[in-house]
Amino acid sequence: MSKCIEKIQSDLWRYTKQTSLKSFFVCYFTSRGFRYSFWLRLTSHQSIIIRMVAIRVHSLLSSAYSIYIPVGTAIGYGLHLGHGMPLVVNNTCIIGNNVNLSQFVSIGANLGKGAEIGDNCYIGPSACIVESIKIGANCIIGAGAVVITDVPSCSTAVGVPARILPRNNHVDFIINRWTVK
Repeated sequence: MSKCIEKIQSDLWRYTKQTSLKSFFVCYFTSRGFRYSFWLRLTSHQSIIIRMVAIRVHSLLSSAYSIYIPVGTAIGYGLHLGHGMPLVVNNTCIIGNNVNLSQFVSIGANLGKGAEIGDNCYIGPSACIVESIKIGANCIIGAGAVVITDVPSCSTAVGVPARILPRNNHVDFIINRWTVK
C-alpha cells in the first residue's frame, strides 16, 4: 500500500475509528476537515494524473474553506482538522503524527523556518505559533495562545504570550490515535 493511501486511512481513523469504504464516504460527505485532508494527501500520489487533479481540487478547497496548508508540507499520519474552518500552516512547518489543528489556527514564519510540532499534540482554536519553535510530543496549546518559545513534551501552553504549564492531564484531546506501522 502506498504511503499516500495509508495516510488517508490514518486520517479517516482519527475521525471515525474505522477505515471501511462506508466510513470513508460518510466522513467525506460530512466532514470538511477530512475532505480537505483527503485531497491534500492525494497531492503526493504516485500517479501524475491523480496528483494533478488533487492539486487542482486542493486549491479550490483551500479557497472555499479558507484552509491553507501548502502542498508538500511535512505532515505525519493521523491529521485531524477540527471543524474544517479557516487555518493557515506555513509550508516549512513539520507536523507530527496524530495532531489536531483547530479552527483559526495560524502556524507561521516570517523570518525562515516554521514550527516543528511533535506527535499527539492538540492545537486549540485561534492559537498562533510563530517562527521556528519546537513543540514537543503530547502537548496541548490552549485556545488563543500565542506561542513564541519552545514547549517541552507533555506540557500545556496557554496565554499571550504563552506560558508553559507543567504536565498536562488531557490525554483525551487526541482520540482515535493512529499507530504508525
